[in-house]
Amino acid sequence: MNRNEMMARVKAEMPERRWTHTVGVMETAVILAGRFGADAEKAEQAAILHDVAKYWPTSRMEAIIREEGLPGDLLAYDKELWHAPVGAFVAKRDFGVDDIEILDAIRFHTSGRERMTLMDKIVCLADYMEPGRDFPGVHKIRELAEHSLEKALISGFDSTISYLLQQGKRIYPLTIAARNDLLLTIREAEQ
Repeated sequence: MNRNEMMARVKAEMPERRWTHTVGVMETAVILAGRFGADAEKAEQAAILHDVAKYWPTSRMEAIIREEGLPGDLLAYDKELWHAPVGAFVAKRDFGVDDIEILDAIRFHTSGRERMTLMDKIVCLADYMEPGRDFPGVHKIRELAEHSLEKALISGFDSTISYLLQQGKRIYPLTIAARNDLLLTIREAEQ
């Protein structure tokens, strides 16, 4: 499937404002890939597909999580997490993506994970800081992203964790693990 076909199919899965967000993530992912030495085409493809399942009914996402053996612990956490692993499954099944680097970047763009790859970091960060995002702290994330994916992601995870705490919601363990691992990465690099 070529890029334009993929984009048209993904656009049909979401409202116009989410498509605008997706375009912003695509553009930001390409910029970050260039800045930090990643494959820009892979980053763009992961960005195109990152929210493909975002607007699916929760019952449809839940069925895929259960039937396809995706991490069942997701069901105990906020439904906002579900579209990422479901999206990776859909990218493979419906769009023919078989590159694990792209699939993992889609799978972990909401939660992060320990030992995030360069592509994971780029897509997750692009989702946090694309130009249409406007939340307290986004300018700091953008500033940090000029020089450090890790510091920018920690700031993003801090923002998410703070929001979830304020809302009285549970925090998905992978997000905490991702944040802690990024802190270790920075400490090791500074030694």
